[in-house]
Amino acid sequence: MSQPSREFSEKRNFIRMQISTPASMTLRYGDETLDGTCVNLSGGGILAEMNKVVPVGTEVEVTIASGHGHNPMLRATATVKRITSEKTETCTLGMEIVQMLN
Repeated sequence: MSQPSREFSEKRNFIRMQISTPASMTLRYGDETLDGTCVNLSGGGILAEMNKVVPVGTEVEVTIASGHGHNPMLRATATVKRITSEKTETCTLGMEIVQMLN
């Protein structure tokens, strides 16, 4: 799909894929691991609902599991760029992918 034919809200470098799959996130400077759900994924970022608020600017390692038994489906380092909290038990983190990991 060429960029001129896309809706304005999707004129970005990478198309977002709406998914709902388990994700875990380990803080790069600590041993804390958080569990949650990846709700959308693109070539440049991850949107995940996690069980704890993580400050903007935090570097994390994210692992997104596959519903088809491939583990890990995706491993990457990322930086938390934005936080929205709509529910009291979870928060939504927008993260920019810095590097893909093996």
